[in-house]
Amino acid sequence: MLDLTFIRSNPDVVKEAARLKNNSIDIDALLALDQQVVALQHEVEETRAKQNQLSKGIQQAAREKNVELRNNLIAEGKKLAEFIKAKEPELNQLTEERYNMLLLVPNIPDPSTPVGKDESENVPFKYWGELPEFDFPALDHYDLMLKHNLVDIERAVKVAGSRSYVLRGDAARLELALINFAMDKMARKGFTPLIVPSMARDFAFIGNGQFPKGRDQVYELKDQDLFLVGTAEVSITGMYKDEILKGEELPLKFVGYSPCFRQEAGTYGKDTRGVFRIHQFNKVEQYIICKADHEESVFWFEQLLQNAEELIQELELPYRVVNVCTGDMGDGKVGMYDIECWVPSEKRYRETHSCSYLHDWQARRANLRYRDAEGKVKFVHTLNNTAIASPRILIPLLETHQQADGSVRIPEALRPFMGGQEFIGRPVPAHS
Repeated sequence: MLDLTFIRSNPDVVKEAARLKNNSIDIDALLALDQQVVALQHEVEETRAKQNQLSKGIQQAAREKNVELRNNLIAEGKKLAEFIKAKEPELNQLTEERYNMLLLVPNIPDPSTPVGKDESENVPFKYWGELPEFDFPALDHYDLMLKHNLVDIERAVKVAGSRSYVLRGDAARLELALINFAMDKMARKGFTPLIVPSMARDFAFIGNGQFPKGRDQVYELKDQDLFLVGTAEVSITGMYKDEILKGEELPLKFVGYSPCFRQEAGTYGKDTRGVFRIHQFNKVEQYIICKADHEESVFWFEQLLQNAEELIQELELPYRVVNVCTGDMGDGKVGMYDIECWVPSEKRYRETHSCSYLHDWQARRANLRYRDAEGKVKFVHTLNNTAIASPRILIPLLETHQQADGSVRIPEALRPFMGGQEFIGRPVPAHS
């Protein structure tokens, strides 16, 4: 959330941010509600101050044995207490309403962010790798998986319903290899590996910014205040709620793994073939907590992008990086990049990684702070980026590396995690 003082001082800036992000929040209504809260708060505080004065007067009257004055002051004190008792529930209700509105206020996008209404207006700014050209009839990922008995969607749907899948054989091994590859590489870059809960309480989703919006995308465990996460980012944000970190500890750099779940509400009929848009997946997420400094946030933003690019380059996958526009970036983001890998069967790039920095927008929601060198307590900045999300990454990987004989070449970087195996769909040479 944004600092309320900032909203009061810069209402037009916040209104423009809401407009650019297609957010319908009524800032004028929020400020009017804020005025009500402040006025009522002032009234209650003034009444409490009068109570304190009366209490001293009652004690003085008692010492002076002035019974009449003491009784009059006690009667007046009862009226003040009744006033506070009547006004406190109203104040609490209005304060809660203001807080709930604050949760809906978007962050201010960086001036470098392209203005646009949706993903069609994202701006590509970097391309890497040569697009594959096949001199044989190339298959899409699903046909390749069926050819090598790598997936069983029919039986998965029998077990878990639509948008479910079972990875078989080398596909299961390949997904685990990808996860281990990403965790290992990020650990060697100084990121602390975490395996975090795939369930989190409501406060973690609020802190992360997925609630109150986005509830329709999240699976709920009824009557348990638990929800299934769609990224380790939710759990890591929740881990540090209400903490004050030491400034010298920062930045904290994590690479978190978790099984992830997503309802995919509103996507009926989209990407129904294969394993692109599914309800359950595995993801390795980069996450950084750093000091409240814009330049430091930008540095880590670019570093997270570089980390993800290195991973994809080692997988030998052509990709592009896009600067995500205001209408597609989400409420919390100051800046956002997507990495999109080339999918040969669709002859287009599809999003596989998202990189974001949020300044203190998440930290204010999670009450996550640090004490700087001068002893001042400040809200931290947070950033996140995908390292690997599977099975989505299997789509460009299988299609790009397919061979004329129908096999799939395993990129060299993954082979140590596949027992040295070089191909899927070719007989493994017998060891002499």
